[in-house]
Amino acid sequence: MQGGNLLKRIDVLFENNECVVLNKPSGFPVQGGKGVGISLDSVLKDPGGRFGPAVRLEEGKALLLVHRLDRDTSGALLVAKGREAAAKFSALFAAGRARDGSSGKGAVRKCYLAVCAGRPSPDSGVIRTGLDIRGKRKTAETGYARLKGGCLPAGGAEFSALELELGTGRMHQIRRHLHQIGCPVLGDDKYGDFALNRELRKQGAVKRLLLHASRLVIADAGIDVSAPLPECFAFFFQEEGRG
Repeated sequence: MQGGNLLKRIDVLFENNECVVLNKPSGFPVQGGKGVGISLDSVLKDPGGRFGPAVRLEEGKALLLVHRLDRDTSGALLVAKGREAAAKFSALFAAGRARDGSSGKGAVRKCYLAVCAGRPSPDSGVIRTGLDIRGKRKTAETGYARLKGGCLPAGGAEFSALELELGTGRMHQIRRHLHQIGCPVLGDDKYGDFALNRELRKQGAVKRLLLHASRLVIADAGIDVSAPLPECFAFFFQEEGRG
């Protein structure tokens, strides 16, 4: 999903003198590249009326990316106002990880909601399986808790609605970790259950990756922002779906 319809409005969840937290839409790439028409970094250079409400920016300062979300992941994304703020927030994000990549005491919490196929065992825990990143094995840590569950429209297969928190920030970490434990994120076209996804799309039950950056907490900056749950998650998180 790209183009003008996607970019009519990007909701601003939080703003102060140093940053803006946006509610990034699913299907909207954060960075440009081959085959990418419009991306968030290009919009940041010329916001125009894209943000709602409009962002206040001092003359001479630019909006700069500090971290990223996958193209098809929606939710809370922080953008810094100017280079000094970008350096500050980059340091705070880095403080959340020890030098070996494991979880540190750090000042940043990144929480997600996801819907996956199956049911993890146990219902809560921490996945610490290493991930290959550009040819090197890196430590990775994802905490999770099953909030609800039920049966999918497609063949009655089980699903789980999960809350997750990153201890490290590796590429596609949540998607890869859930794939490794046999509970791929629904709608994932890279690590998912492709046959199940096709059936769910055919039925109109799942039209996108069901992964959402739901909360961003930066204690040292006094930031605690939640991104509203997209409508497409409602069926999976409603009380009737609990199992």
